[in-house]
Amino acid sequence: MIWDQNEDIRLVECRNDRRAVQQALDDCREERRPYVVITHTMTVKPLHRLLVPVTMLEEETYKAEICTYLARKTGAHIILLKAHDYGNHARQNVNRILTHIRSVNDRLTANGQEPISYEVVEARKDSFSLIREASERQRDFQHDLLILTASRDYGLDDILFGPPERHAIRRALVPVMLVNPREDLFSLCD
Repeated sequence: MIWDQNEDIRLVECRNDRRAVQQALDDCREERRPYVVITHTMTVKPLHRLLVPVTMLEEETYKAEICTYLARKTGAHIILLKAHDYGNHARQNVNRILTHIRSVNDRLTANGQEPISYEVVEARKDSFSLIREASERQRDFQHDLLILTASRDYGLDDILFGPPERHAIRRALVPVMLVNPREDLFSLCD
């Protein structure tokens, strides 16, 4: 696995119960690097397909550097799952990520290396339900890693019902990587 010997990515293992997953998320709240949560119910295998849900939130674009880094290191295919929103924020975020991927591909092809493969898939749900859709459609996408943005701040609904990433981790059949969206905590892994 890419993260076995990589100090740029933190690996967190826990049981797949509400309390253990929430404790893992709380422990990584101030983490400066991306972190991968693996529970005992997940299947860990080599990375061939990365699922990257993209919502209307501006911090979604931070996942561009992470997914291109992983795709370059492993040769994995990137699937950008664009939220089915009425506005154009999700589309703009996808376009920003695509701009980054294309610039990396330009450098790779200029150096005679294989470019990163990617695709954009329109989700069935909007930004508010996208994480749930991504975790429910695991068999459709056949991905080996789900890349999410951690909640920036916990709102009242997150406190009462739990943050969406906790629910996604509990439903996930594969490891879940989280990127901390706060700029003051974000550090580039490449």
